[in-house]
Amino acid sequence: MAAVAGVKAFLSSYRSAALQRRFGHMPAQLTSTVPPRGLCSAPMKANEPKTPAPTENESLLENLNLMGVDVKMARQRQPGVLRKAFTNERGLAKFLQGKGASSTVVAGIVSRYPRAITRSIEHLEHRWELWRDIFETDAEIVSIVDRSPESFFRSSDNDNLKKNIAFLTSLGLNNKDLHRLLTTAPRTFSNSLELNRQMVEFLEDVCAELGGENPEQFPKSVISKNLYILIRSTKRVKTNIDILRAFLKLSDSELLGLLQGPVAQIIDLSNEYLKNNFKTLQQRLVSHGCRKSDLKKLVLRYPMVLYIGSDTLSSKLDCLLSGGIAMQQILEKPKVLDYSTQNITGRLEELHRVRYDFKKNGISVLDSSQKRFDAKMEKLRAGLDD
Repeated sequence: MAAVAGVKAFLSSYRSAALQRRFGHMPAQLTSTVPPRGLCSAPMKANEPKTPAPTENESLLENLNLMGVDVKMARQRQPGVLRKAFTNERGLAKFLQGKGASSTVVAGIVSRYPRAITRSIEHLEHRWELWRDIFETDAEIVSIVDRSPESFFRSSDNDNLKKNIAFLTSLGLNNKDLHRLLTTAPRTFSNSLELNRQMVEFLEDVCAELGGENPEQFPKSVISKNLYILIRSTKRVKTNIDILRAFLKLSDSELLGLLQGPVAQIIDLSNEYLKNNFKTLQQRLVSHGCRKSDLKKLVLRYPMVLYIGSDTLSSKLDCLLSGGIAMQQILEKPKVLDYSTQNITGRLEELHRVRYDFKKNGISVLDSSQKRFDAKMEKLRAGLDD
């Protein structure tokens, strides 16, 4: 009996200490503790109290409401923040407003990324200083943080940010490149330095294996064309490179040339997405009497065709073909696929009204800026009136 009493006393003390660490005090309703499951010999009785979920910080909620924060949104985004005993919402607001942010902007930032209120003033000042080495004005940073709060507040490791900036700069990327990375793919800078280094080393190896003369320059070339590459896995990129080689029957020099050009923009896509787009494009070309070599010719001329989803691509091709455009003409001028189906349809309708002859005049008119297209239509209408 003494041994049993000793075990019960230990478990009671263990539970009390755990709750003390969790809540900072011992709630009255929990003074009668229950041993953790797996340590008690009998099932919990129905009338024994359950441990309540941690409650939200009422003082914090009041402050957030006064700031104009959308508490409901904040609760959906990062609910744990609202249960913290110590936060820095007032300091954050004062800091951001001192940089030119309005109270509305501050409220929007906290609503969408509540974790921002957990950052200390020292952390905020250091991070802002690091960003100011890249951006010319505080207003630029405020604009980016307003648009994407995660880009500034996601990581709390300023030392890692500093190391990543130094590493990317060492690759030959300038402030303009870093500016684009921070605004487009900010998670690059919250990656560990080792993770970014792995992708860079992988790209150097790819270049060397394909016979490239400057492997050290290759990562810069790819990163400047594809700002998302550093937040993808090397496995995904390697698989996509293998898919390109297999579908297009590329030599090493052809593949290297593609990777140094526009195709760099698509090697971060989902592997399945890229495969499906390849298959759809191949099937459509074959169904219209094209050869397999035409697929290679099309992708070499316009790699971004593989960026277009299979359903969207089919819709655009159907629109062009039903409008009197031949598949061979699309192969010669594939950038026409850059435009939306709605845009293509509208232009075809206008050209048909002036009896434009695509067989005689080609389809370059479809692949032109809106300003040039409008000017062309004015001439065509004038000629029709004459």
